[in-house]
Amino acid sequence: MGDKNCMSDSSHRISFTYLSQEDLLHAGCLDFNLAIEAAEKALLGFRRGDILFPEKIVQIFDDDTQERINCLPATLVPEKVCGMKWVSVFPPNVVEGLQNLTALIVLSEIEHGFPLAVMEGTMASNMRVGTMGAVAAKYLAPAEAELIGFIGAGEQAKMHLLAMKTVRPSLRECRVSAKTPAEEDLFVEQMSPILPDMTFVTAGTDGSKAMAEADILVTATSAQAPLLKAAWMKPGSFYSHIGGWEDEFEVAKQCQKIVCDNWETVKHRTQTLSRMYQAGELADAGVHADLDAIVAGEAPGREAADERIYFNAVGLAYVDVAIAYALFQRAREAGAGRDIPMQEATVFEHSDIAACFRGIPSKSAKIA
Repeated sequence: MGDKNCMSDSSHRISFTYLSQEDLLHAGCLDFNLAIEAAEKALLGFRRGDILFPEKIVQIFDDDTQERINCLPATLVPEKVCGMKWVSVFPPNVVEGLQNLTALIVLSEIEHGFPLAVMEGTMASNMRVGTMGAVAAKYLAPAEAELIGFIGAGEQAKMHLLAMKTVRPSLRECRVSAKTPAEEDLFVEQMSPILPDMTFVTAGTDGSKAMAEADILVTATSAQAPLLKAAWMKPGSFYSHIGGWEDEFEVAKQCQKIVCDNWETVKHRTQTLSRMYQAGELADAGVHADLDAIVAGEAPGREAADERIYFNAVGLAYVDVAIAYALFQRAREAGAGRDIPMQEATVFEHSDIAACFRGIPSKSAKIA
């Protein structure tokens, strides 16, 4: 509600668009073709130097559980848009039946520095995870992949399936293993109506049953344990590694290509490849390329039908911002969201500023 005691001059009015998750969904933003196009454009822009990508800020509240809130900024210079993802990761939430990741994304234009949007960011963040796996699969997975296997059945697994189906429409069967049969059943219940042409098979928590025959393998868990075994990865398959330490070292060692979203970032984290690097079991020369080089055509993708290929994405905030900006544009075209006034005038343009200074509440401060 605007301040009715403002001066009539509205030249200093500032507002932004607020987009809830429901706004984004109903505007048609759960569109992986849109997200993949935005991600590839961002990867190429980063390679050209068109992206400002400072270090993220991490605030960890518990070293044991890794409960944290991160601030991740990036600027898309040609689009003249700066964005920031404010994301909380609280792994213990899962035990309480709560989601462990929540995010907001703020977008601003950089001509005057005014805000464009405040958006629910959890969907965009999870879409980015799936999108990066799908971009990698576009260049690295078997061209006619038919079977995809999952260890993990949460939101990121579900997003990954939708993204993979977008770039590999030949996928016809999905097998899923999770910590409990109930999680597997929920995965099938939620995904089968979206992808009615796919056959879904639950593995009864047995990872080998989900993975052993898969053309595309995905691990999407919060576990810090080698759940995926090298023996389960058949020749010619593609592995998308999402989490931290989800596979034994031998998985990477048997692969003909190892590709990362950004190896320099990955090797200082806690992923399997990071642990291998720190243990002296993987050198820089052992990594084939970063994904942006493959998208740019400067490094080869899949070159042989029997290649095993390993992809690890640590997460790049500029891709989150690029996807969020694409979703914002789609939502704006659909007329979704709400215009939220941030100010109607500058502070001293208000006609009742003297009363405000004396601490006297204005009638316009009351919510109708």
